[in-house]
Amino acid sequence: MIEQMKAWDYELFRWINGTHNSFFDFLMPWISNKFIWIPLYAVLLYAMVRYSPFKLWQIILGGVILILFSDQMASGILKPWVARLRPCHDPVLSGDIHLLKGCGGKYGFASSHASNAFAVASFCFFMLRLHFKKMYILFFWAAIVSYSRIYLGVHFLGDVLAGAGIGWLAGQIAYELVKWLQRKTSK
Repeated sequence: MIEQMKAWDYELFRWINGTHNSFFDFLMPWISNKFIWIPLYAVLLYAMVRYSPFKLWQIILGGVILILFSDQMASGILKPWVARLRPCHDPVLSGDIHLLKGCGGKYGFASSHASNAFAVASFCFFMLRLHFKKMYILFFWAAIVSYSRIYLGVHFLGDVLAGAGIGWLAGQIAYELVKWLQRKTSK
């Protein structure tokens, strides 16, 4: 079963990474760049301050805990523990990879980009879903960021799916923590 999943992951990687074109070759490094999304993060922070019932310090503390949990679970704990090579470091795939920029660290499970993008998406979804009916669009954004990691040759689909799960959980935990803080400080 494990070998079957690994073979499936390799084949999906080869298909996604191998279907490149000049438009996506230009676009995907930008999508994968975490700094390009700072304006989106600023808009989301403004919307949470403006429309959620939480105080600024509660939202910021929730965001800090969110990213710490999400990023540390993916990078600090899982990558060294699982020790799954990134596709760009995997000798089985050498010569088969369309690598557009640097490879990154040696290990790729779980994807920090996917984890952090889905963490932000789920936290903002829970915080703003009562005011904005289309907050699910953030999950589409997180999926595009995750897809870019496979396209760029630095993660397998399994890496980004694990990262997405970690991120969703981190968003839920941070939201529940912010709700708990609100109840504690409003007494």
